[in-house]
Amino acid sequence: MRMSELLGERYKEKPADCSIESHALMVRGGYIKQVNTGVYTLLPPGRRVTQKIERIIREEMDAIDGQEVLFPVVLPADLWKESGRFTSVGKELVRLTDRMGADMVLGMTHEEAAVHLARDAAKSYAKYPFMIYQLQTKFRDEPRARGGLIRVREFTMKDAYSFHTTQADLETYYARCYVAYERIFKRAGCKDVIAVLSDSGMMGGRVSHEFMLLTAIGEDTLAICDNCDFKANIEACASVVDNSALLATEALTLVPTPEMATIEDVARFLQKPCNATCKAVVYQRNADESYVIAFVRGDLEVHETKLRNTVGAEVHPAVITPESGIVAGFIGPMGLDTKKITVLFDRSLEGICALVCGANKQDYHYTGFNVERDYGMVSYVDVARATPGGICPVCGKPSLRISNGIEVGNIFQLGDKYTKSMSMQYLDENGTLQYPIMGCYGIGVGRLAASVCEESHDEYGPVWPITIAPWEAQICVLRADQEEPKRVGEELYAALQKAGVETIIDDRAVSAGVVFSEADLIGAPIRLTVSPRNLADGMIELTTRDKRIKKQVPVAEALAAVLELKAQLFAELNQP
Repeated sequence: MRMSELLGERYKEKPADCSIESHALMVRGGYIKQVNTGVYTLLPPGRRVTQKIERIIREEMDAIDGQEVLFPVVLPADLWKESGRFTSVGKELVRLTDRMGADMVLGMTHEEAAVHLARDAAKSYAKYPFMIYQLQTKFRDEPRARGGLIRVREFTMKDAYSFHTTQADLETYYARCYVAYERIFKRAGCKDVIAVLSDSGMMGGRVSHEFMLLTAIGEDTLAICDNCDFKANIEACASVVDNSALLATEALTLVPTPEMATIEDVARFLQKPCNATCKAVVYQRNADESYVIAFVRGDLEVHETKLRNTVGAEVHPAVITPESGIVAGFIGPMGLDTKKITVLFDRSLEGICALVCGANKQDYHYTGFNVERDYGMVSYVDVARATPGGICPVCGKPSLRISNGIEVGNIFQLGDKYTKSMSMQYLDENGTLQYPIMGCYGIGVGRLAASVCEESHDEYGPVWPITIAPWEAQICVLRADQEEPKRVGEELYAALQKAGVETIIDDRAVSAGVVFSEADLIGAPIRLTVSPRNLADGMIELTTRDKRIKKQVPVAEALAAVLELKAQLFAELNQP
């Protein structure tokens, strides 16, 4: 490729609407162009990056016996009605009606399509196990599109679906896929990806892992134990507390707390620690606006995903009306109408013998509240958010660290959620009909490209790993208007192309500043600078984009030097 012919522009200034560095660099470098909110066109450099990621994914999926298929983007709603997700999924799912009046959906994920295919193709146990995968465009009407390709509405995704006759077989294959994912991310050049336990969410299933690229700009919050190997998305991390210092009992006493509507105000006023208070957090179910009140230890927060999973329904922060009977700022367990209000007690309250809680009366709280004595026996739930320095649910040490990450892949053990709901069965060895069990495995291609850019860049542009860089080498010809630099550059370009090195040459008669600034935005791992000054000594400058290597090589040896360096860079990423 020649820079003089490359479609798209490269920009010196950072776009005003790009708060995330990878987004800004991919716009400045001519990788992406926004079409609409969360919808992008990939220009040639961006498409070359994603094609290479797709190639790596295909190789690794084929290596674990995957069979590539291609499902439709537009699917009949009947399939989603069979699984129950046509109504259970919210506005993220785009629903439409075709010209014949049939309900349709835009595929945001393809479990239903996979079952539709497999239930006719695998009716005997002899067909199992098997895995099918695709690389396909999907659309999710994401309300919080941001960060360029990090969070979009239209995207390309690799999704895979495995089918098994036993849980043990699923677990064996799940482990194979886990290792394949580790290889994919390593080959793509990700330096700091970890696998964490996760919440299955709308996918369903019992066991799931997310592969997270650790970065401060990540939207996902992770709990990581520095004492053991525990790692989890915070929504899947049990909140464990130590209440051994809160065992003293007190008499239940109604006390005035005028205008003390926050936990901090009440604790200060009553000279109590916040962990000896009971906080009320109020939500409403989306379906019927009924109230859900979660009581949690005063120094903790409720995690909405945990609450949603516990309630088994979508919820939103409540709007408290006068007729609700809820006294905002003074809410407590006693006196609530449990026929109208769902009341939950987080297990952070378990064992505390004297709590401060609201009295459901304006400007009053109780001290000395004991859940079992004053309210009755309850089933404690886990809806609190884990905190930095919190107790690890595995090793029991107060060693949790909270970090941020970008989800670059996920794997789920779905079980029979979809095969049962969609009536997929096979005949086992005894001629008995059984429901197969499934695994699901996803990677967002564009998000992975943007995540690598986010992790590997400097102030000048992306520092692409050679495995996914748009071009492996770039020739920077300085003074391309002079005969000698132009001739040497063109000869080297032809030799590299013939030797199988993906090369882009800057053949334009522009200033050295423009050549180098745009080369930084292209981010080719290997750079060859052909200049009158170096040629006077019979040399070409060979550098790497990450600045690890910078040396002069004779013109006659440049091709061999590039091939050796290319092999070295690939070996660093492809080693076991």
